[in-house]
Amino acid sequence: MRLTLSVLIFITLLTGCAAVDTIGESISGITDYFSGGEDNADPPSLLVEYAPEIKTEVIWKESVGVGADEQSLKLIPVIGSGKILAADREGVVQARSLTTGNLIWETETDVHFSGGPGLGAGTVILGSSDAEVVALDIETGAVLWKTSVSSEVLSVPVVANGIVIVRTTDGAVIALDEKTGGKRWNYERSVPALSLRGTGSPLIVEGNVIGGYDNGKVMALRLTDGKYVWETSIAISKGRSEIERLVDLDVDPIAINGVIYVASYQGGIAAISELDGDILWRNETISSHSGLSNDYRYLYLTNSESHVMQLDQHSGAGLWKQKDLHQRKLTAPVPYENYVVVGDFEGYVHWLSSTDGRQMGRVQITEAPIDAKPIVVDNIVYVYAKDGTLAALKVQ
Repeated sequence: MRLTLSVLIFITLLTGCAAVDTIGESISGITDYFSGGEDNADPPSLLVEYAPEIKTEVIWKESVGVGADEQSLKLIPVIGSGKILAADREGVVQARSLTTGNLIWETETDVHFSGGPGLGAGTVILGSSDAEVVALDIETGAVLWKTSVSSEVLSVPVVANGIVIVRTTDGAVIALDEKTGGKRWNYERSVPALSLRGTGSPLIVEGNVIGGYDNGKVMALRLTDGKYVWETSIAISKGRSEIERLVDLDVDPIAINGVIYVASYQGGIAAISELDGDILWRNETISSHSGLSNDYRYLYLTNSESHVMQLDQHSGAGLWKQKDLHQRKLTAPVPYENYVVVGDFEGYVHWLSSTDGRQMGRVQITEAPIDAKPIVVDNIVYVYAKDGTLAALKVQ
């Protein structure tokens, strides 16, 4: 039986001896955290007052149904055709104006969405917990097709050259025809008995489908027919327990000028050649399951302790680390002008300096967690929270 890390931790907490203690009120309002045992969770840092260096503005804020409905899903907005598209857990898909947030169209599908939307050539693609992939017309929201796959889809589908690539939780990579939903090919591989919940979205570069797996490996398959191209090990399992040996590659990889960057949980971050998978450098000191991004020179990453880091693209060396938001379940960081933007588990959006990581400003858009990576387009930051709050922000 395959267990997720969250299930194992839940069992551990049930069987451990932990007292509930209140650590007091603060600006962030965090209370009732476990204390008094070495197995207890490390509590998040309280937010403290500071003199903001910038003023942030909420341009608009709207609601997309129930959002993720308090579940751990990969529902992340996407921008295309002059609009922002987002979906909720209960099957609602919306298209809204980028500038005003006004509703352009809304479709109710009654599908339990768990991954997406992804963007194709005039299509919006989503995956479900019920092992379905759904395509909608980007201009009208009309459902174009539905296709059954092997298991739950917990990554954002990607589309290239008329082919939809979907990854499922049973380890399969499935290619569908973008116009019809018909199956083109599939590639299957086994998954470990214990892994983090979720799968990284694949990356399509130079005609190859590249993705990281729960065994610490990155593999390339040919887009047209799914044939094996290359494979390389990024993270090596270490330790005596199952949890210590977890090396999931659940972070979406990114590609920059022929180099693929991928981070893992407990297995470090690496740069590999897009052509053949050769490892160019590896930094084994980093653990991440939130995600990474880049600007013209640096990589930005949120590690497993919710410390935001800036790394050199050419060596992987750490340049600065922001620890003030410790364990606040930060999203992947996104560069924005001279800032780095992250969301946290209480609905705050934080602006950090891209020079040294210091906090420069913040705004709370909701009380619900933000776990989807923010999106930056035309100097506007778009944020989607787990309660369905969708907001557009900018620095004044």
